[in-house]
Amino acid sequence: MFRKIGHLIKFLAIFFFASTILVVIVFRFMPVYFTPLMVIRTAQQISEGEKPVLHHHWVSNKHISKNLKRAVIASEDQRFYDHWGFDVGEIKKAVKENNRRRKPRGASTISQQTAKNVFLWPKSSWVRKGLEFYFTVLVEVFWSKDRILEVYLNSIETGDGIYGAEAVAKDHFLTTSENLTKRQSALIAATLPNPIRFNSKYPSSYIRRRQEQIQKQMRYIHLPKE
Repeated sequence: MFRKIGHLIKFLAIFFFASTILVVIVFRFMPVYFTPLMVIRTAQQISEGEKPVLHHHWVSNKHISKNLKRAVIASEDQRFYDHWGFDVGEIKKAVKENNRRRKPRGASTISQQTAKNVFLWPKSSWVRKGLEFYFTVLVEVFWSKDRILEVYLNSIETGDGIYGAEAVAKDHFLTTSENLTKRQSALIAATLPNPIRFNSKYPSSYIRRRQEQIQKQMRYIHLPKE
């Protein structure tokens, strides 16, 4: 009996690693049209008796404004192109600061957020954190940094029922992701910590202040091949 259980565990482990690696490799080339978060949010809308709303339009990397790329890197992960998925310096800083902060701040990189958005669920737990670490390593190994950023900008939640750069550009600014200005890009980035609570279409004074801070930081962000 124990031998059978051992064989079953071994089979499940091999299946898990093989299937997850395969999916990561497939998404290196294939657009990500749906994410777990989109499914969860849609289910929540239906359960609350609301009409499900989901705006998402995948666009390739070349059709995403460099302004938006600089804005999210400036606000979310300034060493994105320098680390291997985890910013050890920011993690240490967050641990130190959280000892005296009432509300702890995170130190998730764009790579970690991409792994979570595409493969996992939003609610934090030790299980999810472990899987997030695993998938972050996989995307760093099998994807380029530009691909990670492309998937990130296409999968992030940018409003209530709005996902990705193209959808928020059209819905909030009546433009395309390719034509987002510096100010519009900084405004979108300012809402990313909580895009349901904060709205880039109707920004509060707090979001306006964050927008100005991000715009200042964008001056120091240089993308590859620039």
